[in-house]
Amino acid sequence: MFIIQKKNTILWSLAALFTAILMACGGGEVEDDDDAPDEDFSVFTPKEEVGENGIGPIKEVTLGEIDAAMAAQGKEVFTLMCTACHKMDKRHVGPPLGEVIGRRNPVWIMNMILNPEEMVAKDPVAKQLFSEFLSPMANQNLTEEQARQVLEYFRSYEMGTETAEAEAAAAAAPAK
Repeated sequence: MFIIQKKNTILWSLAALFTAILMACGGGEVEDDDDAPDEDFSVFTPKEEVGENGIGPIKEVTLGEIDAAMAAQGKEVFTLMCTACHKMDKRHVGPPLGEVIGRRNPVWIMNMILNPEEMVAKDPVAKQLFSEFLSPMANQNLTEEQARQVLEYFRSYEMGTETAEAEAAAAAAPAK
């Protein structure tokens, strides 16, 4: 019985000590220091303006007639570097790219190819694509020339010249 009373006394003493510590730590009013300036010390981070061209090294692209040779090179680059995630006519890991020229401007497309990390972090359209597809575009470390070739391939695909050229090549091939 003596042991039980001693345990109860120890428990009550610990509870009282714990309560006293808690009461001493908080609840007091903070004194207003009249010498301290009444300024807002929040950190100011300017909002970076992102235009319709996205973020990256490309500022303008000059387009003329579709260059079939460049488009063919772009198709090779696209097939080698992009088809793991993109298809031209259907959703895959990333969005379909067959009509990307109609949805995005050429400078934006090249900047997305060359600078996908920063585009996904700062460009509102790229952010929206990331939220929809849940996978960031991988940087394939293409050169500006390769990105331009891929752009030309997109242009030829959208204009139907790739299909017309393939049909013409098939018609010109000797019959088996």
